[in-house]
Amino acid sequence: MKVVGICGSPRKQATEFVLRKTLEMLDEKGFETGFFSVRNKKIGFCTHCDYCLRNVGCVFKDDMETVYALLKNSQGIIIATPVYNGGISAQTKAVMDRCRALVANDKNVFKHKVGMGIAVGGDRAGGQELALQQIHTFFILNGITPVSGGFFGANLGATFWSKDTLEGVKKDEEGFRSLRKTVKKFAECLRKPM
Repeated sequence: MKVVGICGSPRKQATEFVLRKTLEMLDEKGFETGFFSVRNKKIGFCTHCDYCLRNVGCVFKDDMETVYALLKNSQGIIIATPVYNGGISAQTKAVMDRCRALVANDKNVFKHKVGMGIAVGGDRAGGQELALQQIHTFFILNGITPVSGGFFGANLGATFWSKDTLEGVKKDEEGFRSLRKTVKKFAECLRKPM
């Protein structure tokens, strides 16, 4: 079963580190994983031009073409974002918005897929829950089943406190506890027949 992790950080820092650790955990559980980072990629913002409603694909031909292929060929989708101003990064939002072209071409493209979110903030309560709500909203609107880590510590998914450093996120034991809980439930949902 294929799982793709999409890193919405323009930097090679805490968010990418956590997502790569997540994919390693899933590799150990027997899943085939793929990784995509927005870092150094060209992804234009959706302009709601409706090109995708009249044609196959998006009017913009950029690095989203790679994302489209990864999303279509996966059963599990992980979106990891740094927290910017209490929510997801602009790069993460662009990826989610540009999926409109994918759904316009095939309304069932995300049917029976499972999604999880990861949010990394510079403060312990810096907007991680709000960022995860935005990711879950994207999943729900597109027919992806969102998975959280459940009650007692991972309510909406994996949340990390980086203290604005890579070393900070590496030492966030509570963040890794929330990640382990979320990955466990994500893997269980992926293995259940839909």
